[in-house]
Amino acid sequence: MEVWKKNLFLCCLSCFIVSIGMSQLAPMLPLYLAELGVGGEGEIARWSGLIFGVNFVSLAVAAPIWGRLSDRFGRKPMVLRASFALGVIMVGMGLATSPEQLFALRLLQGTMSGFLGAAVPLVAQETPPERSGWALGLFFTSQVTGALIGPLAGGWLVEAYNCRTAFYIVGAWCFLGFIALFGIHETFQPKKEAAALPFREVWTQLADRRLIVGLFGTTFLLQFALNLVQPIVTVYIAALAPASEHVALTAGAVFAATGVASALAASPLGKLADRLGPRPVLLASLAVGGLSFLPQAFVRTPLELGLLRFLAGLAGGGLIPSLNSLIRRNTPDSALGRIYGLNQSAQFVGMFSGAFLGGWLAGRFGIAAVFLFPGALLLAAALLLWAVSRRHA
Repeated sequence: MEVWKKNLFLCCLSCFIVSIGMSQLAPMLPLYLAELGVGGEGEIARWSGLIFGVNFVSLAVAAPIWGRLSDRFGRKPMVLRASFALGVIMVGMGLATSPEQLFALRLLQGTMSGFLGAAVPLVAQETPPERSGWALGLFFTSQVTGALIGPLAGGWLVEAYNCRTAFYIVGAWCFLGFIALFGIHETFQPKKEAAALPFREVWTQLADRRLIVGLFGTTFLLQFALNLVQPIVTVYIAALAPASEHVALTAGAVFAATGVASALAASPLGKLADRLGPRPVLLASLAVGGLSFLPQAFVRTPLELGLLRFLAGLAGGGLIPSLNSLIRRNTPDSALGRIYGLNQSAQFVGMFSGAFLGGWLAGRFGIAAVFLFPGALLLAAALLLWAVSRRHA
């Protein structure tokens, strides 16, 4: 097996394992808080929101820092550090005795982990340029698949054992991913002098700074739009089918439809981006995603919503890999970690703010109307990217 293919396989395997570990928290968190003595639905909901959301804030702050260190010391040490830290923190969560400790560990998880921010530049760096779209698409597929399986695995582990044991098992999975990553052979030779340059000087070395800023803005708008509707999908389904006795199951299927579609589409669309270039694939994905969101405000049944969410997921499969491929093509090797780190910050800020504002917008304008916002934002992101990339193209 060629070295770059072996690196890709190990990164995808570890990403799959780590994504399971990062996403399994959602279904077990309220149950674990009750075990820790938090009483009342309101108090459990408050702590759940704080503990779940603080991770995005710390990830947004820490991502550029770890990105700079990856430029200075290499990508492999950063993915090893991130996967090991995640395993330790998962075990620590299993040992927690209060919600305050869980909050602190979740904050530390965002600060010390950042696996994806370290692994994406590693995959982009070690893959031949003509195969980068396919490789980044395959990596994204492993991430989405792990994120889909994580909540299911977390719920099953809680049912089979208990919350504490579930955290220990997930921590052990993360350590397996850490061990697998030792097999990576990194060809990138960091130049400490270049990595030590102030960011202002690095920024002036970029061939098209306006395009990079446009990609950061597109990443933010994309994540903001996608996460805007996440908190209200279940409520929306309950309103569409008030007589249904399976609202939770239906909501889970609708959520899963988006992720399954993205996982199926990411690699083929990445291969298409290698042939046509990532820019047209990204523009088309943004346009299709935006147009698929708009009619979601007018559906009459959960099935119609699920089909449109599946279409949005197909478009989503071309978004993140194409964005990452465009950044790779327009960033020098010595600054790749820092630029990807900043893009990760834009991603996590978009995720946090979208999830935070989704419920507020639903209360202010109505649940159905909230689906119009993501559609408009994705179309606006397509226009933004088209405007800033015309001169570059």
